[in-house]
Amino acid sequence: MSIDVPVFHITFVRHGESIGNAENRLQGKSDYPLSDTGRAQARALGKRWQAEGLNFDVAITSPLSRAQETAQIITSVLEIPAFEIEPLWVERDMGARSGMTVEEIRANFTDPDFVNPYNSLYEYGESDWALYLRGGQALHKILQRAPNSYLVVTHGAILNMTLYAILGIAPQPYLQGPRFRLENTAFASFRYFPNSHRWRVDVIGDRSHWKETAI
Repeated sequence: MSIDVPVFHITFVRHGESIGNAENRLQGKSDYPLSDTGRAQARALGKRWQAEGLNFDVAITSPLSRAQETAQIITSVLEIPAFEIEPLWVERDMGARSGMTVEEIRANFTDPDFVNPYNSLYEYGESDWALYLRGGQALHKILQRAPNSYLVVTHGAILNMTLYAILGIAPQPYLQGPRFRLENTAFASFRYFPNSHRWRVDVIGDRSHWKETAI
């Protein structure tokens, strides 16, 4: 058997713009619905993939409403009959700062580790290492299934750490190491060849279906 078959096709999508995104909030596990712009972004992506003839065997989403609604719109356009909810794909726990703007965090907390909105350690929320391990666990759960084409609708922070797991990058101290800027409904696509334990990167951060002025 060729080492290039079987193959997993896995596409990760960050959810569309939510109300929390529009208000510049650190959402974390706080549950915000999509904005009208976010719904338009999801429809634009679904229609792009429909025009390209792309489809998926399995769709999986975070339990948060902004991800579920994004998945519902895309799967409806592509006529995928259903999607699965997987709690491992939920966004990073930002602790007591969840749902706050940076200005609200600075107004309410004096601890410098707390004021830094992305220093998520211990009581301040979920650390990069904890998120990295959870992303790897979620990814491994897919790879325990049959080789197919998978769509995963999730969130920016957990997606960054999942890309670290795929690319062999260890979590770095704050402001060090790479960060993948994944805008709302940007996607990253990979192939995994289980016979050779090899990943292939197809694209990271594609959002050419969306123009900022379009709704």
